[in-house]
Amino acid sequence: MEFTFLGLLLMVPVVYFIITVGQLQGGSFAVVGAADQAAKVFVAQPDAPSGRAAAEQATMVALADYGHPVGNASVEIHCDSGGDCTAAGSAVTVTVRLTVPLPFAPFGEAMPLNAGQLSASATQVVGRFR
Repeated sequence: MEFTFLGLLLMVPVVYFIITVGQLQGGSFAVVGAADQAAKVFVAQPDAPSGRAAAEQATMVALADYGHPVGNASVEIHCDSGGDCTAAGSAVTVTVRLTVPLPFAPFGEAMPLNAGQLSASATQVVGRFR
């Protein structure tokens, strides 16, 4: 009896900790992949508005592959040239931020509990020939 009770009492927090760490690790892989793909897709587009739309779409796909909702993420795109992001030789930096919620949190939208905030950046140079 004691073995079953104490085993359950001690194993539940350990399993929850492992699941939470797994969610954070999956989130870190997701933001790194999303930032890298978004930067690559942005520099391949002919103009900045279509590049921004393609980068956001690539971010959504990358996050969905890892099971993270798109509503928890944000995408920021910066150019070193300031004005024209599609000029040859300009560097485009994409930063993806993701909020990872605690798994199995019972409160949901009323009181969101987060396991962590993750972010990753990737930089690509716009090529001279496209």
